[in-house]
Amino acid sequence: MSGWPDTMKVAPIREWPGKFTRERRSSPFRGTREVNGKRRSGVEVTLTQTLADLDRELRELRAKDAELLVAISAEKFRLDGKPRAGATPDHPGVILSFEIPNVGRVSYPCDTFTSWEANLRAIALALEALRKVDRYGVTKRGEQYRGFLALEATSVPAGFEDVLDAKVFLARVTGIPYMDRPLRELVRTAQRKTHPDTGGDAATFQRVVQAEALLRGEGLL
Repeated sequence: MSGWPDTMKVAPIREWPGKFTRERRSSPFRGTREVNGKRRSGVEVTLTQTLADLDRELRELRAKDAELLVAISAEKFRLDGKPRAGATPDHPGVILSFEIPNVGRVSYPCDTFTSWEANLRAIALALEALRKVDRYGVTKRGEQYRGFLALEATSVPAGFEDVLDAKVFLARVTGIPYMDRPLRELVRTAQRKTHPDTGGDAATFQRVVQAEALLRGEGLL
């Protein structure tokens, strides 16, 4: 692979945030390029072109600390920290996150399409569309990006092995033994103590959300 932006770090995804897209679609992204010495239209856009477009959008946004998470294991990365050509991912989802001046850190996960290259292109095109909103003076302070503010952008925290693991975590966060309070109360207390709006830690809050999801999925809330 070539053309990776120098300012963008690439790393493996530890865990996908939320649920996967159930029915993924083939890449709809087509363009024009030279094939066997002839210009052809309707061919799939290359990763090199996507990376060039993404680099342009990150520069336009004055983005900092850009990081792309892909579902490619660490042993399939090159010595320069980029995935090897032809490396097969565990799934096609990708997460792009970065800092925007006056906005904060934003995160864009996408697994709509059947290849990670197509999902990355979808993000690049989405960034272009959001940037164009500024052309007409409707937004003043990057409001269109705030819906993508990241609780933890560089990596998604690992999940829990089982229900007991989640209960022990909530007890440690709240200081309340999990057998002494109803689980619903324990979760609410943990949310209040860790929420970023009240001075809590964003990464810990996200793990509280994951613990709640696990307990709810097991029918305990």
